[in-house]
Amino acid sequence: MWVNWWGGQQCRPRRTDRPLDEAGVVAAVRRAGERGHTVRPLGSGWSDSTLTLTNDVHVDCSALTGVAAITSDTVRARAGATLASVQAALAERGRALAPVPHGASATVAGAVATGTHGGGARIGSLSDQVVGLRFVDGTGRVRKVAAGEPELDALRTHLGALGVLTEVELRTVPAEQVEAHEEPVGAEEVLEPGGPLDTHRFAAVELHVPSGEALLRWAGPVVEREPGPSSTGPVEALGRVVTRLGHTASAQWSAQRSRPAPRWEGRVTGLPHDLLPDPHPVRGGVTEWAVPREALAPAIRELAAATAARDREIRRPVEVRTGPAETGWLHPAYGRPTAWITVRTQRGEDHGPLFRLVGSVLEGMGGRPHWAGRHDWTAADVALAYPALPEFLAVRDRLDPDRLFTGDHLEALLGP
Repeated sequence: MWVNWWGGQQCRPRRTDRPLDEAGVVAAVRRAGERGHTVRPLGSGWSDSTLTLTNDVHVDCSALTGVAAITSDTVRARAGATLASVQAALAERGRALAPVPHGASATVAGAVATGTHGGGARIGSLSDQVVGLRFVDGTGRVRKVAAGEPELDALRTHLGALGVLTEVELRTVPAEQVEAHEEPVGAEEVLEPGGPLDTHRFAAVELHVPSGEALLRWAGPVVEREPGPSSTGPVEALGRVVTRLGHTASAQWSAQRSRPAPRWEGRVTGLPHDLLPDPHPVRGGVTEWAVPREALAPAIRELAAATAARDREIRRPVEVRTGPAETGWLHPAYGRPTAWITVRTQRGEDHGPLFRLVGSVLEGMGGRPHWAGRHDWTAADVALAYPALPEFLAVRDRLDPDRLFTGDHLEALLGP
């Protein structure tokens, strides 16, 4: 039995192969093809998507870990390396990955396959940082795609439909300390174009839809200050935050704590990947939608009106982030600056009616679902939303002509 990180997705594959190297991936793929089985690549299980579900073969690349090489401006990481481990290796060399997603335990390959992103209007997703890939295609052949080759934009967000990644080369940036802040804000002004979501290097808003209360979290350059009694260093501040959250984690999303809750106290500085991810993610269902940036404020208003009219309360704060247009053919931010709207439920809640309503509203605002969350899109929806889908399918025909890498969910999205 395989389950994802919080238990919301599960399946019983007939076989799980855990190769120790690229040759092992080749052997697993060829063996499945010879036996007439289909294959789904497996990451860390961080997402809430059904993309990895199968009754046939899982290829689990969790043993393909570590960093193969670090250059002056890139890193080559093996497919099963977690984002946290790659950031740690880069930090030792004074480098970093530009985006900072919430899921530090996600694997590099899984994050690239689903278009995982951080929060920053000018910082692209992990997929956007890709400059080269090694993977095993549907014939069991090892392939390499580099920057400038047309297939790269198909592979940037490939949904596990084109092969099993074994190594990913990503752009890096200098590792720089940032100073983190949070402040209550007015929802209307913070969501409009040109506001803090667009001007800060890293920014996210947690919004309590029923009341309109909002908390802005952002990080930017460290501002030097004279030492004083109110100034708190990073170690002391983070220690207090961890202690406080440790005492309240089990209750922080109860009915009494459903509004946005502060995370930091005092002045907090550090590397972005140490500060920004949520240290205590709540286990539960997730649906996330990418809407055109200019549609963000109207989309939140429509969402509030629709949930109120249908008595579907969004109990947990809605998270809002922004990002630039992407070139990956199936990336939800393809071709347009994007606002990301994330709705979560707690474990045990019936998320179906709420998530269907959220999807209906945000799809009507031009939204596309994030592939790592819950949604009910079909191939007809994908064809309407992604103008480069024919090019993607042509690459799929070349790399996986016999549809070795398929499953019920993927077939529903891309067709047979």
